[in-house]
Amino acid sequence: MVLETNITKMLGIKHPIVAAPMGPFYTKELAVAISEAGGLGVLSHTNLFGKSSLEEMKKDMEYVIEHTDKPFGFNVRTSRLQLDAPGLCRGISRFIMDNSKLKEQCIYAITSAGSAKTLPKMKPYQRLIESGSNIKHFHVAPALWLATKCVDAGVDGVVLTGYEGGGHQSYEKISTLVLLQQVKQKYPDLPIIACGGFASGEGLASALAVGAGAIAMGSRFIASKESEFNENYKNVVPPAKASDTIYVTGVLGPIRLWKNNYSLHHGVVSTKEEKMALEAQITPEMAMEDQKHYEMIYDGNIIDGAVLLGQSIGIINSIESVQDIINDIIKSAEKRLKEASSYIV
Repeated sequence: MVLETNITKMLGIKHPIVAAPMGPFYTKELAVAISEAGGLGVLSHTNLFGKSSLEEMKKDMEYVIEHTDKPFGFNVRTSRLQLDAPGLCRGISRFIMDNSKLKEQCIYAITSAGSAKTLPKMKPYQRLIESGSNIKHFHVAPALWLATKCVDAGVDGVVLTGYEGGGHQSYEKISTLVLLQQVKQKYPDLPIIACGGFASGEGLASALAVGAGAIAMGSRFIASKESEFNENYKNVVPPAKASDTIYVTGVLGPIRLWKNNYSLHHGVVSTKEEKMALEAQITPEMAMEDQKHYEMIYDGNIIDGAVLLGQSIGIINSIESVQDIINDIIKSAEKRLKEASSYIV
């Protein structure tokens, strides 16, 4: 049995499983493993240690097409505070167009944490589309009104991320289940990838039943043998409970982190207006100081580092290979969907 959906057909992948954006961390080896296993690997927007996000992504893309011939994608954070985003959108579009193998394999662009219009309004991206590329543009939407803005921007699909998910969130604190239903009611034909709280076959089956075409997973893939994440980071996951994460204020907006010395010393702003007022007080030095906590993770400092994880850590019990993770999820989802179909008489 094969789980064929509008997303698997659109992206040319075997299984309806996609990597969630995991910036600012490196994910090139993980992306290869996920794509090779039949899912869709995604390269992160990485700009740590003072490096150029464009040059890092170019090198990562070259690595991917050297190690797999399967489809993959990339992420750009388009926040107003992400000053490198416009240059990355322009530069990486040119880079893809100038490499025929890359142009064939790179079929998914996922933007997040900012405007859905940043990428499609860029002339190099428009020329990439006109040149015959099959790349599809999705944007992360953690609330219904944001999904509407994505539709208005002309996206090919959305990644709906609920409050359970790790990393950046919205101020509305809407669960994935409710958000999926809201968007399906308003936009029944919109291609959807569900994200936030998924790490099992039961989760995949439920997302497909509600109307999503695939799920995106972050925490489950962090806890894999192939991911580049430090072993200390990975080892946080198996013994953790769902309640071991906390929703706090990050540089780009609300963010879900594992509870440690760093996250427990962060407050929470309740509105976008509060966040913008806070941003006005942030100096370049303050932003650089905060970024150091993301860099600490590369040395395995899980006490003072920023450890991005979602509530799904409560259902992840071991560190497995990406192939085994995907195979187990697909097998379990097939079983649950067959059981559900038996209810129809």
